[in-house]
Amino acid sequence: MLLLRIFVITLVVLWITIPRAAGYQQSADSLVAGEVMGVAYSGFREGQHPDRGNGAVNPSEAEVLEDLQILVDHGFNLIRLYDTDENSQATLRLIAKHKLPIKVVQGIWLRAEISNHEGCPWLDEPIPVAQLNANQRLNVAETQKAIALVKQYPDIIVAVNVGNEALVEWNDHMVSVDAVIDYVRMVKQQTDVAVTVADNYEWWAESGYELAQELDFIGVHTYPIWEGKTIEESLAYTVANIEKVHRAIPNKPIVILEAGWATTANEFSVQANPSNQTTYYQQLLHWATTSNTTVLFFEAFDEPWKGDPNKLNGAEKHWGLFYVDRSPKQVVTEFIRPHLTNRKNK
Repeated sequence: MLLLRIFVITLVVLWITIPRAAGYQQSADSLVAGEVMGVAYSGFREGQHPDRGNGAVNPSEAEVLEDLQILVDHGFNLIRLYDTDENSQATLRLIAKHKLPIKVVQGIWLRAEISNHEGCPWLDEPIPVAQLNANQRLNVAETQKAIALVKQYPDIIVAVNVGNEALVEWNDHMVSVDAVIDYVRMVKQQTDVAVTVADNYEWWAESGYELAQELDFIGVHTYPIWEGKTIEESLAYTVANIEKVHRAIPNKPIVILEAGWATTANEFSVQANPSNQTTYYQQLLHWATTSNTTVLFFEAFDEPWKGDPNKLNGAEKHWGLFYVDRSPKQVVTEFIRPHLTNRKNK
């Protein structure tokens, strides 16, 4: 009887633990360009930034090429771009010119078509109707620019992402689901590339079914550290996020378009450090490999232009695998490089 009880308890423990760690499984053809781990890329260095109303200060082509070579040298052959502006155009142009082995998930940045001043904590006033109308025209133009890039670089762009967190309830650039569907259909009608939309896992699980039916795969964001999780809880929480989306929308592949771990952050100073970033990256890579899930890790390089300029240790600035001066963080020196060497030697 004692042995039977032990056997039953063991089965229960396995039933509880294994599905959380490895129960979610996709087919290998769900991988984007056959890659498990890619990286979100923005080339802005110290003193540089995208257009925030008064024009952009873009990196030079030499700087972008240096970035791309760093990524290739560290085994990253899939990157995510967020818009169709000059920095993204330069990235595509240089990949093509130098025949770099990099595929791209091309972004379409959607500006606010709805004033979400009541839902967004940092929007103090309503966005004027005239601005919203102008944004709608800019969004159409941005979508057309992305379509043109797909046609110009058909061997490089493997997917188009329409909008980045433009649907979740707290964003400052809200667009209706119907409008997003219109932009998705515009891309699908004029190209043969896979199309997705990137948003928070919770939005997908609760509200995303209709939109998902228009897509080739679901683009999910998941950030355990933002939700107060410790490094010990992080992987299980990420997997739970993905499984929640899968239960709500079981008929579509899932790609993690953002998941990362800050190395410095006033907002969660105990958890944000290079050692925990290394652990999260390593565990996430292992799970993604076993579950056939592409992850675009956020992000390649630190971005000091983000967030409050007076808060140098704000989390938004410190998600890179490399520091803003392009020197490697612990995750690169202690895991990515050795892991790459081991793969090459097999």
